[in-house]
Amino acid sequence: MKNIYFDHAATTSVKPEVLETMLPFFTEKYGNPSSIYSLGRENKKAIDDAREKVAKALNALPKEIFFTSGGTEADNWALEGIAFANQAKGKHIITTNIEHHAILHTCKFLEKQGFEITYIPVDNQGIVHIEDIAKAIRPDTILISVMFTNNEIGTIQPIKEIGALAKEKGICFHTDAVQAIGNIPIDVKDMNIDMLSLSGHKFYGPKGVGVLYIRDGVRIYPFMNGGAQERGKRASTENVAGIVGLGKAIELATENIEQYNAKLMKLRDRAIKEILEKIPYSRLNGDEKNRLPGNVNISFEFIEGESILLMLDMKGICASSGSACTSGSLDPSHVLLAIGLPHEIAHGSLRLTFGEENTDSDLDYLLETLPPIIEKLRAMSPLYDTFIKNGRI
Repeated sequence: MKNIYFDHAATTSVKPEVLETMLPFFTEKYGNPSSIYSLGRENKKAIDDAREKVAKALNALPKEIFFTSGGTEADNWALEGIAFANQAKGKHIITTNIEHHAILHTCKFLEKQGFEITYIPVDNQGIVHIEDIAKAIRPDTILISVMFTNNEIGTIQPIKEIGALAKEKGICFHTDAVQAIGNIPIDVKDMNIDMLSLSGHKFYGPKGVGVLYIRDGVRIYPFMNGGAQERGKRASTENVAGIVGLGKAIELATENIEQYNAKLMKLRDRAIKEILEKIPYSRLNGDEKNRLPGNVNISFEFIEGESILLMLDMKGICASSGSACTSGSLDPSHVLLAIGLPHEIAHGSLRLTFGEENTDSDLDYLLETLPPIIEKLRAMSPLYDTFIKNGRI
């Protein structure tokens, strides 16, 4: 049976070059980076080298790069760290209603601590409008957090313009760029970004390691206390192998980004065109062009996304759904609801995210496999049967 992976927004494999770089740090290079003997000093240098690679990829300073356990930790730290360090100035935070749950759940936590959160709505393409953010700014606003690009529908936000607005108003600006790294060139200085979160496993690096970029001068509380690691802001013995792997992965991900994007966009555009042509009562979610190079999110009426996933899996295709079925929730995606989809259509969504190893033949197989699956599921749907009987087909 075929095994085709179309879920790179969920995670990626570790590139062989990245794994090769990491392996020595599990065996002979096992020293604690805080130790003063050579085995420790060598590992401290390996961390510093990785820090420089991340800084170069973002056009940041090495001292502005702080390693974390992943994107979720980085998001939590960004919001909580700014909130508690600056609450004397104000307790108002602005974000959007389509953020990752690492942001939204942290905002809910902060609301319980007395902070006030404004959730800016997006338009039907998933784009937040700068004038809506501007209207929401108050004298006590201390942070604006807007994701760089959405993990479900792939919509890219006007980050540089939002950052410029925040800078003009003297407000700290954070962006969750977990889905953007390796897909979009990022310059934190040019884009007016004060803080940025990323995660290694989204760009062919290891799981369990991420980064929070914190612009020099930003006032933020430490994430954990108990040691001097990460310049006293994030205690705990460093995940040396993971950090080294992330450094190598981001170096590889940013050196051929234009060629990589061109390949993904070709697959993306063909997939969107042919799926919409071959399958009636389907619609693209998110902006057609202003989206991640490898992201396709399409809703199919009269069926549920989890059924599509199970039948694709039986054919050897890995994909994702816009519904939250994998989390045990019966609610559809908050992102799809936010762009105006009714519950019944939001439930029937499919997300395909292409990656480096995907080929035209992989897409050929998907385009052969998907239409019969949709047809079979609709044949079992009482909603579809009613639709036909009403003579609207």
